[in-house]
Amino acid sequence: MNFELPHLPERPLQPRQKGLTMVMDKGLSLREAENFMDASSEYCDLVKLGFGTSYVTKNLDAKIKMYHDAGMKVYLGGTLFEAFVIRNKFDDYKRLLDKYKLNTVEVSDGSIVLDHDLKCKYISELSKNYTVLSEVGSKEEGIIIHPRRWVSMMQTELEAGSWKVIAEARESGTVGIFHKDGKTHTLLIDQIVSKVNNDNILWEAPIKSQQVWFIKKFDQNVNLGNIAPHDLIALETLRIGLRGDTFFDYLPKELNRELK
Repeated sequence: MNFELPHLPERPLQPRQKGLTMVMDKGLSLREAENFMDASSEYCDLVKLGFGTSYVTKNLDAKIKMYHDAGMKVYLGGTLFEAFVIRNKFDDYKRLLDKYKLNTVEVSDGSIVLDHDLKCKYISELSKNYTVLSEVGSKEEGIIIHPRRWVSMMQTELEAGSWKVIAEARESGTVGIFHKDGKTHTLLIDQIVSKVNNDNILWEAPIKSQQVWFIKKFDQNVNLGNIAPHDLIALETLRIGLRGDTFFDYLPKELNRELK
């Protein structure tokens, strides 16, 4: 840090196992990615090349290498996995991962209907050679998954070999664990964490108010995802109480007072 300031909460150093931040790259140019890494790589743990953007992004090899060189876990969006699976091209998908030297992969079924046992088979197979994140929840508004089903799927996917399970919210923050107005499904989240270790969950929270909610609900080391590159440093200040929303959360009581 640039200077000392007491009474700030601890954040684990990289490589972290909790307090993770996943950034969504929706098509950054090579120069934009370089600037992003230069400004804030130490606050980012994973980079997701969102949905199917890797198919059309220029300089893909160079950008992935840049992220890897900075210590990031890089993976293709789950929608691309689904696009290969629905076309019966799973083996081609694995060859694609190897072509770009990707050692992290997302398994999801947010757009397609995929039998859960089959999804777990994909997780199990991929986990032999890759770090697997699996996503739970639909990308469609109005599709309600019972909390017990969320818990069961998360538990089963972790048992199948997932490193972390992702709680779906999309980049809009209006589905899955959130209502269509962006407010949090608090009952759903409470029931999930009563059965699933929170350190094993990556909560998609693209909107500032959602990030604040999770930090206040859990602590500064909650795993958060779908963060925009330009929001990364702002999120880190939320985590450590250097933004108004969390300013008083880590101060001792004797300092939490009115100044006269």
